[in-house]
Amino acid sequence: MIRVVLDTNIVVSAYLNEDGLPFFIVKIALARVVQMCASEPVLAEYEELLQRKSYPLDRRRAKLLLDKLRAASTIVKPAGHLSETSDPDDNIFLECAQAARAHYLITGNTNHFPSRWKYTEVVTPRMFINTWKDFYGAAGPR
Repeated sequence: MIRVVLDTNIVVSAYLNEDGLPFFIVKIALARVVQMCASEPVLAEYEELLQRKSYPLDRRRAKLLLDKLRAASTIVKPAGHLSETSDPDDNIFLECAQAARAHYLITGNTNHFPSRWKYTEVVTPRMFINTWKDFYGAAGPR
């Protein structure tokens, strides 16, 4: 099964727009079509952004999404701390991907990350969907 780590921008985009590729990616992760991997720091980052008061988010709906993400995730424990990204806050996603031996780290900010880290390819939502469709056939989004 394909193992993925989702950057926070994918989760927030999915919450805000149910028509986009991030929503589809979260949907297949929650349905366990792909194996979503997360660490406690990654889950804390999701929570911090979804609970941020500056976003126009429904707190109950955000909490429900957070609970679903936690339940669907394989929780990994990174072995150490990295300093490989242009934004230091993004290192937790590489750490998680490395611990999970994830195939993909999906992000809207590929310029913050190396294009590849250990076993993990860093991809945009479109790149992931194209790869996923090739792997699973035409069952992907239209």
